[in-house]
Amino acid sequence: MPAIQGRTREQLRQHIGYALGAVYVSAASSSGSTTTLLDNTIVLGGADTQIGKWVRFTSGTNDTLTRRVTDSSIASNITTLTFMPAATGATASESYELWEGYNPDAVDDFINQSIIAATGWIYDPIESVALHGDGHQVRFDIPSGISMISKVEYRHKVSFTRIHAAGATFDETTDGDFTQSLDTKDKRQGSQSLKMVIASGASAGDFVTDSITSKDISGYDTIEMWVKSTVATSSGNLKLLLDDTAACVSPLETLSIPALSADTWTFVRMSLANPETDTAIISVGLEYDSDIGAVTVWVDDIVAVANDTAEWTTLERRNWRIDKEARDLLLVRDGQCAVGYALIKITGGDKPALLTADSTATEIDEDYIVASAVNLALLSSSGGPGTDPDAKRQLSAYWTAQAERARRAFPMLANIRSVD
Repeated sequence: MPAIQGRTREQLRQHIGYALGAVYVSAASSSGSTTTLLDNTIVLGGADTQIGKWVRFTSGTNDTLTRRVTDSSIASNITTLTFMPAATGATASESYELWEGYNPDAVDDFINQSIIAATGWIYDPIESVALHGDGHQVRFDIPSGISMISKVEYRHKVSFTRIHAAGATFDETTDGDFTQSLDTKDKRQGSQSLKMVIASGASAGDFVTDSITSKDISGYDTIEMWVKSTVATSSGNLKLLLDDTAACVSPLETLSIPALSADTWTFVRMSLANPETDTAIISVGLEYDSDIGAVTVWVDDIVAVANDTAEWTTLERRNWRIDKEARDLLLVRDGQCAVGYALIKITGGDKPALLTADSTATEIDEDYIVASAVNLALLSSSGGPGTDPDAKRQLSAYWTAQAERARRAFPMLANIRSVD
């Protein structure tokens, strides 16, 4: 695979401009006005030479603005570029690009057209462990951002310790706004889950806790658990508390539960902040950290795991498929049995991101983008046989070949299944 330098849109655009012989990169030498830019470094051409060119500001208050030069003059070796429409006054050292024959905004579009043309040939690699089997579920929402899947695995072994199996209510510290019960019908692991009906009178900061047999989780790095809420939440609206003192008086760990969709069981994973101090956890709690109104929350199977100990088994391709219309991963019966109650890892990729800002870095080979964009730029300005004195169409054939050569260096995509 070609090395990716992660060059930004600005860097790519300037490289394309150099390849076209169409850009001069500089900076204002002194402050101008809302319609003028002053530069003492422009040495080519005389008065009026710059008329019709484009100025693209790349720093300062005018950053990313493109303006057309309507007049140019030279006095005391300083070139004054007059542009329209007006912008904020161009200050000294404000960097810019001066383009001839090509609008830099169009070049930005050529860059994105090139990235779009590469879609399907290359993907930005992604690994996701957002899904978890429960032995019953066969349909899973594919995480957003995944456009193709090459491999599905399940975790068949990991070092872990269970902190709370949700087999008892949190009765160490209670709150009148929390009504707790064990739900034997709506559960994810074991014979029940813990259901908490939180009344509208609950205030941010209210919590309940339960005492547990002392647990040393200093050898683990992640807390995993199931959570369900009747209302959508943002990250941190609910928090899990862990402490080595009773009633979570001074929690060693205050873990923000990730965002939840309403009425959907979600398997969440949260990194421990200070595992080295978590040598004697005796209290676990759930905190209602933001006032989100009346809500019912279910929790199940709170465990600590050591990520690096995970061992994975590849699920045979005949045991899973993709429902493109629903963006779902489907397990056939044998796949469901194989996965059982286990974390699922998806290896795949996302469509390469379009570059929407000058600071955005590319995710694919820069040589391909430059060659393809130069080709598009040449074709856009070549005209017919009688109006192409610079043989731009002939040059475009060279750059087409360069783009094709760079594309052939993309990594081979084997055994992938498209999501969308």
